[in-house]
Amino acid sequence: MQRLGGWVGRHALVVVFVWFLASVAGLGSALGWFGNEALFGRLDQSAPSVPSESKTADDLLSEASNTNQVVVRVDDAPLVNPAIQRLGPLVQGQLAVLDHVEKVASPFMVPGPQLAVAEQAFVSTGDSSAFVYLVSIDKGLSSTQRVAAVDDIVSTVRTSLGSVNGATVSYGGPIPLLDTITNQIKVDLQRGEGVALPLSLIVMVFVFGGFIAAGVPIVGALAAIAGGLAILLGFSHLTQLDATVVNIVTLLGLALSIDYGLLMVSRFREEIARQALHLTREELDAAHLVSATERTVATAGRTVMFSGLTIGISIAGLIIFPAAIIRAVGIAGVSVVAVALLASLTLVPATCRLAGRRLVPRKPPTDPDDGNFARLARWVQRHKFSVIAGCVVLLLFLASPVLSMRQVASGVELLPKQNAQRVFLEQLNADFPALRAPAATVVADATVEQATNFADTVGAMANVTRVDPVSDLGDGLVKFDVVASSASIDNSVGEDLVLELRSADPGYQTWVTGSEARVLDFSSGIKKTAPWAILIVGLATIVLLFAMTGSLALPIKALIFNVLSLGASFGVMTWIFQNGHLESVLRFTSTGGIEQVVPVLMLTFGFGLAMDYEVFLLARIVELHEQGEPDARAVAIGVQRSGRIITSAALLVLIVLGGFAAARLLLVQQMGVGLMLSVALDATIVRMLLVPATMSVLGKWNWWAPGPLRRLHDRWGISESGQRRTVVGAGGPRYAGVAGEEDLSTEGGPRRAVLA
Repeated sequence: MQRLGGWVGRHALVVVFVWFLASVAGLGSALGWFGNEALFGRLDQSAPSVPSESKTADDLLSEASNTNQVVVRVDDAPLVNPAIQRLGPLVQGQLAVLDHVEKVASPFMVPGPQLAVAEQAFVSTGDSSAFVYLVSIDKGLSSTQRVAAVDDIVSTVRTSLGSVNGATVSYGGPIPLLDTITNQIKVDLQRGEGVALPLSLIVMVFVFGGFIAAGVPIVGALAAIAGGLAILLGFSHLTQLDATVVNIVTLLGLALSIDYGLLMVSRFREEIARQALHLTREELDAAHLVSATERTVATAGRTVMFSGLTIGISIAGLIIFPAAIIRAVGIAGVSVVAVALLASLTLVPATCRLAGRRLVPRKPPTDPDDGNFARLARWVQRHKFSVIAGCVVLLLFLASPVLSMRQVASGVELLPKQNAQRVFLEQLNADFPALRAPAATVVADATVEQATNFADTVGAMANVTRVDPVSDLGDGLVKFDVVASSASIDNSVGEDLVLELRSADPGYQTWVTGSEARVLDFSSGIKKTAPWAILIVGLATIVLLFAMTGSLALPIKALIFNVLSLGASFGVMTWIFQNGHLESVLRFTSTGGIEQVVPVLMLTFGFGLAMDYEVFLLARIVELHEQGEPDARAVAIGVQRSGRIITSAALLVLIVLGGFAAARLLLVQQMGVGLMLSVALDATIVRMLLVPATMSVLGKWNWWAPGPLRRLHDRWGISESGQRRTVVGAGGPRYAGVAGEEDLSTEGGPRRAVLA
């Protein structure tokens, strides 16, 4: 790290120029500036799935039909109107010959005044003056082709039927819904970053006391965003990428970049101010600036590296989950963490080096060891048992609603209630019940006659209002839809029906799918994998924190506290989004549950951000402990020296998350609010109260580790400075409590110990 810092300091201009070119290339590629298809045009939106019965059924249905649908609705156009009777069939024919159109269904499929039973599904049950055209188009179109095809379809209907007095034309369906969600994500992303970056700059101006120092972390954040979007574009060519992944991953990169940038700039100013104590600003030359850059990367860079590795490992735990969307977030998330880490270790210190003397504080830095945070730590130490009891009770109370959490998989409900597509689809379901998505779809390896007999049995099941005729899919497969009018996202009717269908045995192979079936299968797959993911992440975290601290007690304590704070965050989230509190404040409509991908993603990202602050705090405490400070004083001074950084970093991350908590897409909003709660609880109750209280109770046991592990760390352990701080001689290990850089003699000869 020290060699890296020196190289960056000597080649700062080259580093910044390379990052500038890479950022422009990455952002330009993601936005389609170079004639390529933009990232947002390559996104998809579908229910999360895992290898399961519902996934098998969906694959079989997808193979049987390679189309997607657009619904064009015509209102105030009674079928008895002669103009409609004349123009309706004409439009049917015009739509059928359009490019990429595979099939058209409407009330005009069969000529004549009398509607067949099948055609009645396309006429409103409440008002016969409304009808629809159901147009199926090729599923394999690019985003540009898809938009053009939809425009042609809607234009064809409007051109012919718009001339009928009073008739109005609107449209919706799966394809427009995907485009609407994708556009909403773009708007939310622009709004989130548009709010977060300026507010972060303002806060950092107050933190650093100047615009130049405040702007350096923003430079790193912009580079990380550009790199993150370019990485997501690359992944979109390798795997199906859900539209919501963009905001989630970008949010993480932005938060980490600002966090790390704050730490690096603070340390650079500390290093340059230390040299400026003996020199005037004008006397600081290139050698001093390179030296400050070198020390910044060697010290704060070590902390950033540990934090990035910890967060990367926690996110990598997502890769073992069976759901493709979660694996995609895991792979993309690790890549974005790597970009944020690389920018923080190269671009940010290089920018600091170029800013040079302008980053020297106007006033000598004053950070006394008896400041506000130290006084808070000493108060906590005097009342340690009361503080521990109070914090644990509070966190458990906040976590209590999580016991009633239920997971849902929303579709159109992800959009704001007043969104045009949501209004269209909800009204369509109300007026055209025959077109409503069924509660379940049964795919069977049977003949039509065999499946019809089973469908008759299904029709007698509880809450079933209709079973549609059996359809032949070819290759010996058939399917039929089961409608339960009372089934909705906020009750268990659909879930009960799926379980009953799966328990039935018609004597041949069947597969049951549908929204409720996918939720059941997804939850089951996550529950089976979660223990392994938790075990892997937990063990890796223990290893990393042990390498930094030499203690086994501290990593275990960190894991326990993270579980408490995350549980409290989930509880408050359940209270807000599932129980519908704060709907008017946050401008959302409760769906009666939490989106099914949110808990596992929030668990991972929340854990990572919590470990970020744990590393910041422990790095200072361990440093003081290794310099020979008594445990109580090491904790108090460690809280004092890291408290300002942790508080400022948490405030900046809350600003970033706040921009996404204001998102209009429900899933992104739930992630933003959930992570805000996690960061707020962790940076206050856990880091400033619970950690110092428990470390005061543990005393010397904070540094406990089994003998073999202790000896392993004494020989190979790493520290913030990048050098081992223990000296192994005839008397065994001892701590080097000397500030600065000095030769420490051992039996094997002198070696250098650099103390931060």
